[in-house]
Amino acid sequence: MPDTSEDLRLPVACPSCGSHLYRVNQVRNPTDQVHCASCKRYLCDYHEAVDMLEKVPKDESEALIEEVVNRRHH
Repeated sequence: MPDTSEDLRLPVACPSCGSHLYRVNQVRNPTDQVHCASCKRYLCDYHEAVDMLEKVPKDESEALIEEVVNRRHH
């Protein structure tokens, strides 16, 4: 069965390993779970990840990194 997930970079680091790269189902339903791409720890549901991207304050360099990484995966 093919992998139907995509990577997404969030402003919040994984509490277990510190990675900012998370995995989400390509369908991106609001209730899809978002897991760390490195250690597989559950972080939140997709609708909460979208809120983080829109509301969590970040510095300019962090915003540019997220924009590039997330654009590549859409």
